Amino acid sequence: MDDAEVLLRLVRPYSPFGREAGAVRAFVRVARSLGYAVRVDAAGNGIARRGKGRPSVLYLGHIDTVEGRLPVRRRGGRVHGRGTVDAKGPLAAALLAGCRAPQDGEFVVVAAVEEELDSRGARHLLGRTPPDAVIAGEPSGWDGVTVGYKGELQVEATFRGPRTHFASAEPTAADRAVAWIGAVRRLVDGQPAASPFRTLTSKVVRWDTESDAGGEVARVTVDFRLPPGRSSQALLGAIPRDGSPASITPRIRMEPLEVDASNPVVRALIRGIRGAGGRPTVWRKTGTSDLNLVVPAWGVPGAAYGPGDAKLDHTDRESIALADLRRSVDVLDVALGELLGPESTLRRSAGGA
Repeated sequence: MDDAEVLLRLVRPYSPFGREAGAVRAFVRVARSLGYAVRVDAAGNGIARRGKGRPSVLYLGHIDTVEGRLPVRRRGGRVHGRGTVDAKGPLAAALLAGCRAPQDGEFVVVAAVEEELDSRGARHLLGRTPPDAVIAGEPSGWDGVTVGYKGELQVEATFRGPRTHFASAEPTAADRAVAWIGAVRRLVDGQPAASPFRTLTSKVVRWDTESDAGGEVARVTVDFRLPPGRSSQALLGAIPRDGSPASITPRIRMEPLEVDASNPVVRALIRGIRGAGGRPTVWRKTGTSDLNLVVPAWGVPGAAYGPGDAKLDHTDRESIALADLRRSVDVLDVALGELLGPESTLRRSAGGA
């Protein structure tokens, strides 16, 4: 099975978050054919394993995508289809590189579920024995490494009030919601803006109103993106109460993350990129990833890496160049050799020979 066929077999099953089972089965079949021991855990994550013992390196990819079915095809040196970039291309690269990884330690590839929703698959993994290092499978470009992600706080504010005549001076529940959104924007606009990565931002992502014989209700969902140094708890306490919302309920909470750019995983990936003829770029992104969860919980070195142009993910133009997929396999081959090989700093810290 060549590189393109591995990717195509992962991409063909449509797998928006919450409906990943068919794609997980495809991942299991592909991984087994490449020589991995495979299983599906209680959360529905696909898990492929080669080798055993320590050090252990975990490649945490995700098999779910955003919604929106796209035709899957190979054309002009590219594979097109939903998930090619985010993030089945990175999963394919990890499976292919792992076939060549040293067998003295353990390499695990996880096809996690519901990363695009609430990271349910990654949260399930937090109770396992931590690996010695983690690579999150996200598109960084074959010659890039991601060392930072912003955090996320999504809240729903609910406003209630009696029904009023539109000609009266009494504000509606929707009026009070508008006033609250204005206060939120003033809070965000008053924050320092050193760079997009280090700036607090917000977007209104949902608005619903309804009325019945008992009164009016307006519900507004706002999504905040948090820079490093700003916790979701602190922001939750700072959210204004202008407009007197009846409740402000957190829906998503993810803390920001910025890893040490000189940690062993970053160094190994950079050496791999240089070995493949690239000039490494270190990224700090304004989105979130499962890396935000697992690195603080496990206390291990990590970074995000995978082929694909992140500007194409979540779009109808999602596709990946097969040349970039193959280069990323070479990069991971070098990086895994360094992380799992006899001279690995991970091996020394794990107490290996």
